[in-house]
Amino acid sequence: MTEQLNKEALQKTTLAGGCFWCIESAFNCVKGIISATSGYMGGDSTEPTYKEICTGNSGHAEVVQLTFDSEVISYGEILEIFFSLHNPTQLNRQGNDIGSQYRSEIFTHDSQQQVLALAMLEEITEQKLFDQPVVTKVSPAVIFYCGEDYHQEYFKNNPENQYCQAVVSPKLAKFRKTFIAKLK
Repeated sequence: MTEQLNKEALQKTTLAGGCFWCIESAFNCVKGIISATSGYMGGDSTEPTYKEICTGNSGHAEVVQLTFDSEVISYGEILEIFFSLHNPTQLNRQGNDIGSQYRSEIFTHDSQQQVLALAMLEEITEQKLFDQPVVTKVSPAVIFYCGEDYHQEYFKNNPENQYCQAVVSPKLAKFRKTFIAKLK
């Protein structure tokens, strides 16, 4: 028996936290996530391509746009997972991935998301959860550009890729141990 999805409970959020392959692969494992789509947001050019994004000149970030069932997972829980998946203290980079396309940014889709995201940033800062200042930006969502087909479910489809083995796989293993109760 399949449960009916309450379409009124569906929400979107868009997150930038370094390479989208890691963020997408983790969220695809989480209960309540209906879809996790890799793409681009926050830049100036229209119809950006991965090649253009990689130059760092387009202003876009690599993002994952989530559609989620708010009756199964809250926005706050999504942000908690997001902050565990990347280092929000690194400005325009994640590890060896360097450039503004790898920035930490939360693109909010409504005023409630904006309030919650800013409150979480304030809480993280007050609790000094990170050794360095958090540089994550909170911005209103703008046009989302879906990434090329080969970027969708990249880790699932390319687990032997060298980057996936060195970067994505260890992050995903740590994520699964930490959030085992939230996995599909």
